Amino acid sequence: MRKVILGLAISLDGYIEGLNGEFDWCFTDQEYGLADFYNRIDALFIGRKSYEIKQQFEEGSGESTPGMPAMTEYVFSRTLSAVKTGAVLINDDGIAKAREIKAKPGKDIWLYGGAVLTEQMLEAGLIDELWLSVHPILLGSGKQLFKKQEQRVNLKLLESKIYDTGLVSLRYRILN
Repeated sequence: MRKVILGLAISLDGYIEGLNGEFDWCFTDQEYGLADFYNRIDALFIGRKSYEIKQQFEEGSGESTPGMPAMTEYVFSRTLSAVKTGAVLINDDGIAKAREIKAKPGKDIWLYGGAVLTEQMLEAGLIDELWLSVHPILLGSGKQLFKKQEQRVNLKLLESKIYDTGLVSLRYRILN
């Protein structure tokens, strides 16, 4: 069965966005293992807000996330009525649809973003791995990655790597 891997940048104090939604702090001149990660995946789970931000970036720069190969994008939204050509809109019963997609043959799936989508998938037990790029910055406030949990989530460290910039890459398997 395919794995769902939450892979994203996070500040040392646990934020995925600054107070005003900014994420400029997480772009650097290094790829931090993305090329190898891209070889593991062939699909993307993305929430509406993250999808809209990604679309704005693509329209402004003419490219997708740097180096990201073409893959199936599953957009989870209750409010969007259409998505770009080639993407798949999931607007009802998202957790059940995610389970179906995960059970299909293929490579692993990148849970690209969306704090709400991440929270729902974590609660449903759909996330298999966390791959966090911990940036050496304290944002002080903004959008936290993890909200209050109803239960403890046990993790096993699979890999860690320290880069010259101070970024620490951590990959965990979710045990429960």
